[in-house]
Amino acid sequence: MTIYANALDLIGNTPMVRLTKLDAGRCELYAKLESQNPGGSIKDRIGLRMIEAAEREGKLAPGGTIIEATAGNTGLGLALAAIHKGYRLRLVIPDKMSQEKVFHLCAMGVEIVMTRSDVGKGHPEYYQDMAKRIADETPGAFYIDQFSNPANPRTHETWTAPEIWAQMQHRLDAVVCGVGTGGTLTGIGRFMQRTAPHVQMILADPQGSVLADIVNTGTHGEAGSWLVEGIGEDFVPTNCDLDLVAKAYTIPDAESLLTARELLAKEGLFAGSSAGTLVAAALRYCREQAEPRRVATIIPDAGGKYLSKMFNDYWLMEQGILAREHVGDLSDLIARRHGEHATVTIGPDDMLMTALGRMKLYDFQQLPVLDGDKVVGIIDESDILMAVFGREESFRNPVRTAMSARIETLPKTASVDALLPIFNKGHVAIVMDGDKFLGLITRYDMLTYLRRRAM
Repeated sequence: MTIYANALDLIGNTPMVRLTKLDAGRCELYAKLESQNPGGSIKDRIGLRMIEAAEREGKLAPGGTIIEATAGNTGLGLALAAIHKGYRLRLVIPDKMSQEKVFHLCAMGVEIVMTRSDVGKGHPEYYQDMAKRIADETPGAFYIDQFSNPANPRTHETWTAPEIWAQMQHRLDAVVCGVGTGGTLTGIGRFMQRTAPHVQMILADPQGSVLADIVNTGTHGEAGSWLVEGIGEDFVPTNCDLDLVAKAYTIPDAESLLTARELLAKEGLFAGSSAGTLVAAALRYCREQAEPRRVATIIPDAGGKYLSKMFNDYWLMEQGILAREHVGDLSDLIARRHGEHATVTIGPDDMLMTALGRMKLYDFQQLPVLDGDKVVGIIDESDILMAVFGREESFRNPVRTAMSARIETLPKTASVDALLPIFNKGHVAIVMDGDKFLGLITRYDMLTYLRRRAM
């Protein structure tokens, strides 16, 4: 067994696996597991190669600072290389990125600058424009600029694409890619154009991105918003050569995220949100083919970075992606129904430290207090703070000594309008079905319900 000098030597040579549990029609569908890179994504490749190119060109001095705008994974690839090469790294990240990615980067010693994800190119808070400005204002800093850095597509042309071609034993008909910077699609496309011009490049694009329309209709529509991370754009990056694309598919968020979950449930492959988009587009392409074809796509990163989002049923429900039973009463507003074992509760005789620990574990600010099946109160962070401030030993006191009665009980048949007076008093609504506790409704639950209705 090979012993590697360091983690950088583990980048590349990722496995290719055939997907056999998904309906690919007459085609054979394969996935290259770029999630198996040491930093967890395909961006490890360009993180290393862009830094090496900057070193060769004299743009990075020893101990220098690297600045980049990233959706997260390029940042992780850069961080991996920066650790081993002794560079400081400062990243500008849009605020829709998953917490797991941010925590991962922070644990690697990266400085994070968070900015808005709801503004477009040209706005001062757009993540790429902000990164360039920070680089210009930081002495000795180098802006990597993955969106126009030629080392990005060159990495995939000389490294990723030859691996795919060899693994497919030179028998390949199409490659399905997404576009974040365009480097993957352009690099692989250039290699195939030169080596195997019959291979079609297929674009998988999130709904809301402008790229698929440019390919299919030649028009540049208005950009929307999307939940999938890392791919899709509101402009055509310098590194993106859409002339290489034979066909593009627009994939809605729901199809992307549910396909990624299906990939885990049926194939056992734990992949991120962009993989859902790519596999969904690949399946559409495969099912359209009248003749058998060999198709490859990419699993850009692993699913562990999305546990709080696409692998969280409650988050998917909030986004309107996972449907739940609609019963036509106040039960529809309860985010976590007690009958589904989804309610996090505390008992009146449990210690205050137990209540606080439970709040932190599940990221709640308040818990209903149940004595058996009966709701006897509610406790929130402020109740605990007031009970223990100046007397920390009180953390061992029972919950009943600090819980409040800021709850009002409503039957499930009550009108939604009955919630507003309760919320105006700063109280929480407890919903009952006779003597049966169904769950609680907070202001946030009501806002989520109203948002779902508006979608």
